[in-house]
Amino acid sequence: MGVALRDILTDYKIPAPWESLGGIAAIDAHNALYQFLSIIRQPDGTPLMDSRGRVTSHLSGILFRSVNFLERGIRPVFVFDGKPPDFKEETIEQRRAVRKEADERWRDALERGDVQEAYKQARSASKIDDEVIKTSKALLSLMGMPYVEAPSEGEAQAAYMVESGDARYGVSQDYDTLLFGAPTLVRNLTVSGKRRMRGRTITVSPEKIMLSDVLKGLAVTREQLIRIGILVGTDFNPGVRGIGAKTALKIIHRGEFDQVVREKLPDLDTDRILDFFQNPPVTDDYILKWDPPDRDGILSMLCDQFEFSPDRVKKSLDGLTVSGGQKTLDSWF
Repeated sequence: MGVALRDILTDYKIPAPWESLGGIAAIDAHNALYQFLSIIRQPDGTPLMDSRGRVTSHLSGILFRSVNFLERGIRPVFVFDGKPPDFKEETIEQRRAVRKEADERWRDALERGDVQEAYKQARSASKIDDEVIKTSKALLSLMGMPYVEAPSEGEAQAAYMVESGDARYGVSQDYDTLLFGAPTLVRNLTVSGKRRMRGRTITVSPEKIMLSDVLKGLAVTREQLIRIGILVGTDFNPGVRGIGAKTALKIIHRGEFDQVVREKLPDLDTDRILDFFQNPPVTDDYILKWDPPDRDGILSMLCDQFEFSPDRVKKSLDGLTVSGGQKTLDSWF
């Protein structure tokens, strides 16, 4: 879900050409997987599956998008969520309810033959379960790519890795990464390209947001930016009904945050949320090392187990090119 800050961040989004994005990218794994599961679907919203009914959209996304990254000089490291804080439980339950309702609407639309509505509802019904996480990590290991197990929120861990200089930027569709202190956030990296949206085809390209530009432009501190997030709603608290990002910014500038919270969110422990964004659980227990891929293992997993096309997988693994000549995947490690 993320925090709805788009209305005050639009002016700070910078187009990010692919050639400018080389280096280590700390990717919010759950956010990326959700994108893969939402977008890589049949026209009626049915996800990619093997003959046993096992969803494979996420595996397709990891393989082909990661190969695309490596071709462009980007070294991805997927950062997986750990244990969520206790005060996120309400949000988690709400998301489950939304997915369940969307799933019911998807099946109803399929029965009516409304393909467009079915696709829309199916995307909202996408879910990441233990099998998706397990198979994602297995494929990343076979590809020789590192992944990080965050103690809590993946976005917080990714932000920490960028702050510490172990990654060049964080990758997520959500703006929460900025609240966690990531100096640089890149959006649309896992979903760039042509996409169908509201019945039309649009081009989605990577964009970069610098936290320092945002704070300077909005004339706020990072703590005040978090307070804006609290007013509009975060993954850890509901926002104030009727208050969007622009109104929240005005409230902060007028110094009325405490008053509004007392009146509209009297039971909310804002200090706990502020502290979590500013001092989230993170770890240094990771090694960012890219090993040679296990080609036979990748083919066995994707083609023998999950029925991917051998020709397409082989072409992906063999198709990496760089300026001045051809390189195999092994050459990048």
